[in-house]
Amino acid sequence: MVRETNRFFILTGGPGSGKSSLIDAVARLGYARTVEAGRAIIQDQVDIGGKALPWADRALFAEMMLSWEMRSYRSAQEQPGLVFFDRGVPDVMAYLRLVDLPVTAHITNAAAEFRYNRSVFIAPPWPEIFHPDRERKQDFHEAVRTYESLAFTYKELGYELVELPCVSIEERVQFVLRKIKEAGFQG
Repeated sequence: MVRETNRFFILTGGPGSGKSSLIDAVARLGYARTVEAGRAIIQDQVDIGGKALPWADRALFAEMMLSWEMRSYRSAQEQPGLVFFDRGVPDVMAYLRLVDLPVTAHITNAAAEFRYNRSVFIAPPWPEIFHPDRERKQDFHEAVRTYESLAFTYKELGYELVELPCVSIEERVQFVLRKIKEAGFQG
């Protein structure tokens, strides 16, 4: 059975593209949101000395992200109204492709079963705001490659990409809300 919730909107993009700042701003307006799996898993694993890290065990890291995204989806089903996802299940497929690991059948099945609104907002690489930090160890070249892998994966899965403009957070918020309203959704 395919779980499809048109009120679920994904915000995705490569590292350092302003995606999380945008979703934080949308949440401050009162919209429900999820927390990015990758960053949270890295923080937890570093804190406990775990190995589910992209620089230690990429396959285990991907499995943990998949589990996190499915749990976020189920939790979002209990929320009323629009829900903004800081990445989604297809991001796990894109990550595996990026790091040259196989996309296994259960991950493909999860991407087919856990569906979101057809319109997916994607933040393009933005060199002026990109910077590495404790959890983000990628360089800008890898951020570009991540974006390309995400775009390919989401298109392959039948989603329509809506590229975010490289403008202020406030302007990005207005862009997203306008696009959602144009699609017939009210906040």
